Amino acid sequence: MTTRGLGLDDPQRENEVLLAIIEATTSGPGVEPLAAAVARVITGATATDVCFVHVLDDTERSLTLAGATPPFDAQVGRVRLPLDTGVAGWVASHREPAVITGDKRADPRYVAIPELHGEQYTSMVSVPMESEPAGLAGVLNVHTVAHREFDDRDVRVLTAIGSLVAGALHQARMHRRLAAREEAHGRFAEQMIAAQEAERQRLARDIHDGISQRLVTLSYHLDAVRTFLDRDDAAAAREDLTTASDMVLTTLDEARAAIGALRPPVLDDLGLAGALAALARGLPDVRLALDLDDRRLPEHLEVALYRIAQETLQNVLKHARAEEVTVRLTAGSTGVRLELADDGVGFDVADRAGADGTGYGLASVRERAELVGGSVRVTSRPGTGTTVTVTAPVDSEFFDDVSPGNA
Repeated sequence: MTTRGLGLDDPQRENEVLLAIIEATTSGPGVEPLAAAVARVITGATATDVCFVHVLDDTERSLTLAGATPPFDAQVGRVRLPLDTGVAGWVASHREPAVITGDKRADPRYVAIPELHGEQYTSMVSVPMESEPAGLAGVLNVHTVAHREFDDRDVRVLTAIGSLVAGALHQARMHRRLAAREEAHGRFAEQMIAAQEAERQRLARDIHDGISQRLVTLSYHLDAVRTFLDRDDAAAAREDLTTASDMVLTTLDEARAAIGALRPPVLDDLGLAGALAALARGLPDVRLALDLDDRRLPEHLEVALYRIAQETLQNVLKHARAEEVTVRLTAGSTGVRLELADDGVGFDVADRAGADGTGYGLASVRERAELVGGSVRVTSRPGTGTTVTVTAPVDSEFFDDVSPGNA
């Protein structure tokens, strides 16, 4: 006699399982504790042997194992599955359940994951965890060692469980993002204070060792010129004047460099659009496509976007091996959008991103954007180039204040 898939023939027992799942969703704000609690409830209440809870990464390009029943709980956080790869990846991409009751290897969707020992389990059912308005949160998989016939009722029950869990996972992911953002802001604030102090010390040294010393020496030369003029020694006076003139030019260059470290003068001279164009034209041996809105923005926002573009284009120069670079800047009442795209080698965002979605030298880019209330989205795949999109809010009244009629 073939055993039913979940063993929940009794509607009352089914309701008890759903209530247990609801209780599990209150286990705390953490993604992993929630996923572990759900996996335990499912295997404890059904005729299944193991449960995996795969949660959609913040990149929304891959799934990460967030909860599992022993002995696979040791693999939590270590197993990552790109969307459209394996049964769980297929389920996440198509938002449809998948049932395999026999030979997994005969199913084209199946991909063996050595850490999860799939060959030891005969039957499985995989359902998307999604709800409105949270959307897709991940994929829920259950497996059995013995052959089981999972029917439509089993799929319906697991889908209902997935829907219940999806909302809680969405909240947990949001909590994790907020916690990571607060931690990143705290680190960035500390780094900013340390960087500002280091910059002040550097500028103080530069001014003392460079500009101040040159001005002292310049005063000596001018005093010498006065002395030589009193003695009617025009040749000696001319020589000291020449030296003094050269020192003035050198001191001016040092002063401009010190000022430029505080705020890029090119923003004052050309505005953000012109400054971005100048940055892009500084990239050697690439074709450029520029589409730049020349409206002025608040000063702090212009500086942030300029520094973001500076660092991103530096990444392009170092890593992308690009032939063409596109820079777009649009601004309006809904905010400002800066897009920097290249056709270079690209990279796997999921592989190079940390837990907070940063990586590939883009951590400070995200932090600068967040400091002005904005966000960053990185889109890339190996061989398809990279696009960094920055969006930030702008008070609509700002454009009214700087309109030509008010200029």
